Amino acid sequence: MQTVFADTALTAQGWRSNVRVSIADNGRIADIKTGAAPQGDHVGVLLPAPANLHSHAFQRAMAGMTERRGPDPRDTFWTWRALMYRFLDQLTPDDIEAIAAFVHVEMLEAGYASVGEFHYIHHQPDGTPYDNLAELSARIAAAADQTGIGLTLLPVLYEQGGCDGRSLGPGQVRFGNDPDRFTRLVESAKDALAALPQDAAIGVAPHSLRAVSLDGLHQAIAYARDRPMHMHIAEQTAEVEEVVEAYGHRPVEWLFDNHAAGSNWCLIHATQMEPHETEALARSGAVAGLCPITESNLGDGIFDGARYLAAGGQFGVGSDSNIRISLSEELRTLEYAQRLRDRARAVLAAPEVSNGRQLLEGAVNGGAQALGRASGAIAEGRLADLLALDGNATALVGKAGDALLDSFVFAADDALITDVWSAGRHMVTGGRHVARQNIEARYRRTVLSLKDRM
Repeated sequence: MQTVFADTALTAQGWRSNVRVSIADNGRIADIKTGAAPQGDHVGVLLPAPANLHSHAFQRAMAGMTERRGPDPRDTFWTWRALMYRFLDQLTPDDIEAIAAFVHVEMLEAGYASVGEFHYIHHQPDGTPYDNLAELSARIAAAADQTGIGLTLLPVLYEQGGCDGRSLGPGQVRFGNDPDRFTRLVESAKDALAALPQDAAIGVAPHSLRAVSLDGLHQAIAYARDRPMHMHIAEQTAEVEEVVEAYGHRPVEWLFDNHAAGSNWCLIHATQMEPHETEALARSGAVAGLCPITESNLGDGIFDGARYLAAGGQFGVGSDSNIRISLSEELRTLEYAQRLRDRARAVLAAPEVSNGRQLLEGAVNGGAQALGRASGAIAEGRLADLLALDGNATALVGKAGDALLDSFVFAADDALITDVWSAGRHMVTGGRHVARQNIEARYRRTVLSLKDRM
């Protein structure tokens, strides 16, 4: 039994002082006492830790490599994608494991207790499957094992190069599977997860309406049943136009007209929606998977957050391309984009809670739902996904309650994070992952090797 004592904590019942949290051997919170005497690990401010619900781990190693404009007069998501395809052709299984492990370290240090890895590299560079069909899924699981992060693995179904059914092009053949082989891959990936702690989970991720056939999507949904079901949707205007031309409806319209997307679904980005689509997504009970830093970096557009929350929608955040991994910046960027669009302040705040609290609790609740993870609050019976802030930090002087979160999100950064637990695994202490040194050294060697191969 572990014990954590916090001077102040945001529990399921609200802010409380002198809180002692007991964590059972199964990684769940066994008991919470308020007004308690200090015992165990002593922290300043204890918060529920969110999930990072959308990651392509390998892209972290190309961060900073795509910020020059190419020969085209207007650089876009699509020119970035071409560069990304050339990069991923260099990656070996060892590279992918090393990069993923370092990304997991950075995520934990940033305050994320778990990750949804939207994993779409499955094969060798020429498209030939590895002897173990789920070899690269196993490498993601191995990275999670090394780092202690909670993993929901989301193998991606990717069948075609566009809505017209064209063949996969260069850079895409590493992704490709028909629905039957994809099912075998997922079943094999389950074996890789069996060695992880019990909070590890698996879901299904049809990549997008562009990349899966209608029959493939139907089969993926039937196979997933109540598992987490993630899908890119309405990220770019060109994507929307292609779907409209092929199917006669906008992506979110078509999806809800043809499939019952419910609470186990997570629709990623959704930055190109009309108001009626935004409201339909909110009513569906699905989670909007928002990646504000990546969406800013790629010029995706701005999610209609105010309308979505007013309609009762659930959201979570992810680091997607991993150009930068920062919980506080992800939340801050989400709110600031709304302000710039609407020329207003505190756009996502609610009458009863501050902006910082609305953002953090939204990410915590939506992330847990999207990953099928029994976390989401500091409450008995929930997984002990926890993060602690330095109560003595200058940014928090004289602050209490929601103002602590407002200061963390808008006036400070992740440097305030001192400790992180993932299902009770105490993986970050003093702001640093317990295994950072060796994992970082391997990552450095990998990046240098990739540079020589490019």
